[in-house]
Amino acid sequence: MNQVIAAADGAWRVLLAGLLLGAGLPALFALGIRQLAAAHVPDTAGARWHPGLHRAAAYVSFAVVVLAVLLGLSYIVAHGFGYVITFDGIIPVVRPKK
Repeated sequence: MNQVIAAADGAWRVLLAGLLLGAGLPALFALGIRQLAAAHVPDTAGARWHPGLHRAAAYVSFAVVVLAVLLGLSYIVAHGFGYVITFDGIIPVVRPKK
């Protein structure tokens, strides 16, 4: 039974990483494009229009996508130079391989 739980836990983690990195980043980028477009077109239904809020949401989503891409590139480059990136907390730490 422990092996089934361990396999399910590993499969869940792989599925989550695949969704976040595989489909999540392009979806987040598309959401940013949508918010940026909404910042330039006022709503005609009589609702309040907040272009600054849409623009800020777009820039935040773009920043998250750029940071994820830079983290992925740094991971690849670090392994090429013989380093590993560990995530002991929020900030990734680059250390030499043992």
